[in-house]
Amino acid sequence: MLLAARTRFARRLCGRAAAAALQGRTGRSCARAVSTSWSPVGAAFNVKPQGHRWDLLGERRGPALGLFGVPELSTPEGFQVAQEEALKKTEWLVERACSTPPGPQTVLIFDELSDCLCRVADLADFVKIGHPEPAFREAAHEACRSIGTMVEKKSPTSSVLMLLNTNVELYQSLQKLLDDKKLMDSLDAETSCNYSLRITLCSPRCPGTYSVDQVGLELIEICLSLPPKRVAELFMFDFEISGIHLDEEKRRQVVDLNVKILDLSSAFLMGTSFPNKIQKHLLPEHIQRHFARDGSHLVIDGLHAEASDDLVREAAYKIFLYPNTDQLKCLEELLSSRDLLAKLVGYSTFSHRALQGTIAQTPETVMQFLEKLSEKLSERTRKDFEMMQGMKTKLSPQNSKLMPWDPPYYSGVIRAERYNIEPSLYCPFLSLGACMEGLNVLFNKLLGITLYAEQPFRGEVWCNDVRKLAVVHESEGLLGYIYCDFFQRANKPQQDCHFTIRGGRVKEDGSYQLPVVVLMLNLPHASRDFPTLLTPGMMENLFHEMGHAMHSMLGRTRYQHVTGTRCPTDFAEVPSILMEYFSNDYRVVSQFAKHYQTGQPLPKAMVSRLCESKKVCAAAEMQLQVFYAALDQIYHGQHPLKKSTTDILMETQERFYGLPYVPDTAWQLRFSHLVGYGAKYYSYLMSRAVASMVWKECFLQDPFNRAAGERYRREMLAHGGGKEPMRMIQGMLQKCPSIEDFVDALVSDMNLDFETFFMDSK
Repeated sequence: MLLAARTRFARRLCGRAAAAALQGRTGRSCARAVSTSWSPVGAAFNVKPQGHRWDLLGERRGPALGLFGVPELSTPEGFQVAQEEALKKTEWLVERACSTPPGPQTVLIFDELSDCLCRVADLADFVKIGHPEPAFREAAHEACRSIGTMVEKKSPTSSVLMLLNTNVELYQSLQKLLDDKKLMDSLDAETSCNYSLRITLCSPRCPGTYSVDQVGLELIEICLSLPPKRVAELFMFDFEISGIHLDEEKRRQVVDLNVKILDLSSAFLMGTSFPNKIQKHLLPEHIQRHFARDGSHLVIDGLHAEASDDLVREAAYKIFLYPNTDQLKCLEELLSSRDLLAKLVGYSTFSHRALQGTIAQTPETVMQFLEKLSEKLSERTRKDFEMMQGMKTKLSPQNSKLMPWDPPYYSGVIRAERYNIEPSLYCPFLSLGACMEGLNVLFNKLLGITLYAEQPFRGEVWCNDVRKLAVVHESEGLLGYIYCDFFQRANKPQQDCHFTIRGGRVKEDGSYQLPVVVLMLNLPHASRDFPTLLTPGMMENLFHEMGHAMHSMLGRTRYQHVTGTRCPTDFAEVPSILMEYFSNDYRVVSQFAKHYQTGQPLPKAMVSRLCESKKVCAAAEMQLQVFYAALDQIYHGQHPLKKSTTDILMETQERFYGLPYVPDTAWQLRFSHLVGYGAKYYSYLMSRAVASMVWKECFLQDPFNRAAGERYRREMLAHGGGKEPMRMIQGMLQKCPSIEDFVDALVSDMNLDFETFFMDSK
């Protein structure tokens, strides 16, 4: 499957991004004076756009373009044009792949074929949820669905109707290459030699054109020398999990099941956020004000987990999670369809199919990891629940039993009481511009990378507050672009995401196709009196998403099929979670956290208290994630399921969490991650374990260590998905970690820093 190798988190790829060179701008001052000074990237995020202009930068001259510089996408109708062009080129590339003798060109053609489809599908995947205009969203949704399922056409290489992913002749052309061992060995030997690539450096620091060999860039030589065999094997694996080895009738069933699963996934995802309603008179009058009204009904659109009133949280939990028959049927059909698909292509369960090529490899390993982690957490979790129970007894003695709707609120109360971490105390030190400057400093010291603000052309962005960043290396020049869609607006999804719009690859003419990504956050706008101010949680999320962006920028492989974040899900989260460790280190934070009016630095004690507060009830929170991950594995395990999904949830909750199941609720119907992370929800925990080990082994002593940063790039970021994840981890840590190592890394992060306790007690 030419679209299957990408992780769902990576959000796919492409679009013909703007070819404009980076415009270096230095020495410009912010139009609104502040007491501290920022580099251009910091200042660009601390000013408010006026109309279609920025206060900091003048209007970018030049022709009006479409989204991301794609001329066709100046209107919604352009998606149809782009889709038709992609399908036309796809037909030509399929014919070329099938007629070209086995050789180095075979893998390049397959990769170009993948890139051609992703140019539309991945760009559309972002636009369908991120664009403010309904017409653009609808056009993108249709294009994404059409490309994703590869609308049935008569293949130029076959007399029967079939989809690209089950094109037998295309598969056979790749098989011929892999079967020729002598040829494959010669190709791998050839790519192990230095690869000279000419790249245009548009950085204001290093203008001109250089040969990679002249500059002596070892990192580029490493990632561009990725053996074709590895990539060919990944393409072959994608074919095989699509049932290419089956007879024509079963291949047709695979195609139909994939389309059905796509539709069921969309329906289930919509249902996870659909509100429930209840007649007003059924709830006590004093809590009705907490919910939106719709005539004689109250609208319950979430869990209200932070509400201080116990009854509000209880009512929201029971009403929002009340089972919906249609949603229940949709989930059951989705799980059974996935199981049928897995069995058709030769796997015993969907989980076995989904975990091929991951760090974990098998569902048995995942369950072993979860069970060992649960065992190590059990005593800490019990103490956390006792602590929350005590706080609830203190505040609500008339109804003191700890229930599933209580932990988020009472753990927050305990943190605030013990550490005094009111977010408003931190916000003045964390302006968005300051945080962006902090990232700039960190990347420059660790990796030799600088972020520059660049004014987009008219029509290039979808909202006038979107910022465009050029990522520039001190010797390699322009690495790619990051579009920062950071600010709140009506109908914008309330989630922080990284989207790959275009992946990097070596093109036929020898030039390098620069990666393009979007980071989407939901931050408040600046006002006339002060810049956008972040809470500590917002700052950590910004660092997290920027970790994904740097993975996309630095995973500079020869083939876009494995570039950047196009890697196994349980590895894709490692770079982003690692950035969270940097965001919680005072040595890093002190570089940028200064009061936006006075310039006063954020006190070290405040950072220490914030970090320690995150350990309060951390075991209970992690235990909840173990429960979710185990539930995900069971749902995607042996079918038919022995019990209903609700009965399974009840049993799994009792085994892996500890707080009682609430009758007449069905939390699994709100578990949106079952769509994008089916059988892979454990990835968050495993990625955090790896990130923890990398932090402690390589950056704890010195978070700005350039040698460690270059090693991190060389061993973990540069390969994208072109190298087995465990080999990358082993290269970074200089050992092959065990399940016990992963568990110990997670649990040790919860150990208290007694120095902080000592400081607070003085």
